[in-house]
Amino acid sequence: RYRQRYVDLIVNPEVKEVFVKRSRIIKEMRNYLDDRGFLEVETPMMQPIPGGATARPFITHHNALDMELYLRIAPELYLKRLIVGGLEKVYEINRNFRNEGISTRHNPEFTMLEIYQAYGDYEVMMQLCEDLISAVMFKVNGSMQIDFEGQQLDFTPPWRRVTML
Repeated sequence: RYRQRYVDLIVNPEVKEVFVKRSRIIKEMRNYLDDRGFLEVETPMMQPIPGGATARPFITHHNALDMELYLRIAPELYLKRLIVGGLEKVYEINRNFRNEGISTRHNPEFTMLEIYQAYGDYEVMMQLCEDLISAVMFKVNGSMQIDFEGQQLDFTPPWRRVTML
C-alpha cells in the first residue's frame, strides 16, 4: 500500500485528505511562528559528523570531497549555533533520516519542526508549543477536539502540566 502511494490515493479518498491536511498544518505552523517574529532557516542535510540526537545515521559518500557524510538525524546543533550567532528566534521544518526500524508508525525519513528561542526557559517554550498546537488545531479543524483511533482528544488550553521529578 505505501510503496504504491499513487494507487492508494486513487482508491482511498481519505488518504488524499491526509495529504491536504498535512499541507495546511505546515502552512499554519509557519504563519503562527512568522507572526511571532521567528525566522525560518534551513540547515545542512549532509553533515560531517552525526549529531543532535541518539540515532543511527544514514551514511553517504561525497565524491568531490572524497569523504563520508551523514544524513541529518536532527537539526539541533546547527539551530543552536544560529542562536549563539545572534538570531534570537529560529525554526526549521525539515526532513530527517534515521537508519532504524520501519513500520506504519516509524519511518526512517520524516519531517519535524524544531524551534529555538534565546532567553526563553522551558516554561516559555512549553507555552509556545501549547499555543502553537492549539492555534493550528483550530485553524485546520475548526475545533479543539478531534477523534483519533477511537479516542476523543481535546486540545483546549490550558493543558495539564506534569512534573517529571
